[in-house]
Amino acid sequence: MIKNPIPWPNGARCAVAFTWDVDADATVHVNYPDSADNHVATLSLMRYDPEIAIPRIIDLFGRYTIPLTFFVPGWTIENYPAAIELMLKNSHEIAHHGYLHHDNNRMSRQQELDILCRGIEIIKEATGRKPLGYRTPNVASNGVSRNTIDLLMQEGFEYDSSLFGDDIPYVLSNERGKIIEIPCLHGVDDWKYYMSWQDFDYRMQVLAPVRAIEIFKAEFDAAWEYGGMWMCVWHPPVSGRLARCAALEPLIRYMQDKGDVWFASMGDIAAHVNSVIQSGHWKPRIDKLPYCVSPIPALKDYMNL
Repeated sequence: MIKNPIPWPNGARCAVAFTWDVDADATVHVNYPDSADNHVATLSLMRYDPEIAIPRIIDLFGRYTIPLTFFVPGWTIENYPAAIELMLKNSHEIAHHGYLHHDNNRMSRQQELDILCRGIEIIKEATGRKPLGYRTPNVASNGVSRNTIDLLMQEGFEYDSSLFGDDIPYVLSNERGKIIEIPCLHGVDDWKYYMSWQDFDYRMQVLAPVRAIEIFKAEFDAAWEYGGMWMCVWHPPVSGRLARCAALEPLIRYMQDKGDVWFASMGDIAAHVNSVIQSGHWKPRIDKLPYCVSPIPALKDYMNL
């Protein structure tokens, strides 16, 4: 079904990347800028992220020597240094996830650039290097503005992981240049299966971990069958909880037992994709941006009917 599969390292059938959005209580402060201090239960829910879940997750995946990519807002890095030190100690990738849990669509180009650069500097200070990749803080709610991808190119990012336009990595191109897009898979987001919380105005039916794992596993099987890529968008205060985290271990074993799987960080995947493009071993699909520069004229005519 994938007409142009990427040649993965060592003849692997598919690539697998476990990624985690480490928002911590940044989301609470953004949602309730004037009253976050009064939302104590929600603060405790999200502080569970760096204080309890991150050590548990790193321990679990460390037992299987699987690299992780953590997308971390700058505010989280500043306020939870122990969690960041643990990521670095275990050689996991730290990628850009904004400063607070902001929405790029509500900002001017300059405001978005200022926040992007602030996050870059915080990651450089914490890790000693610029981040390779970026994921918008609002990946599930259209958090990519008309300026976002161009700003990532301007600031020299290797990859973005905020869009949904393919089953495998592809290339975004505009007049400035190109960037690798490692697309999200809409069904492999733990928030949709486990989260129901009034303060976030998010009410989903909470599934048993075994049901969610069935969905994650089915998406992996399809990626393995057709030479694709499986990548999760998970959150430590959600999938880092006891029963859900425990349910990940059989999934890891299943993937390893199936064989011919390349477990990699997002940075390594972007580097590999760039290498096979540059060597001529693979030609990517290229999406030219912008998709459009304004609402379509026909819409105005339609709305006047």
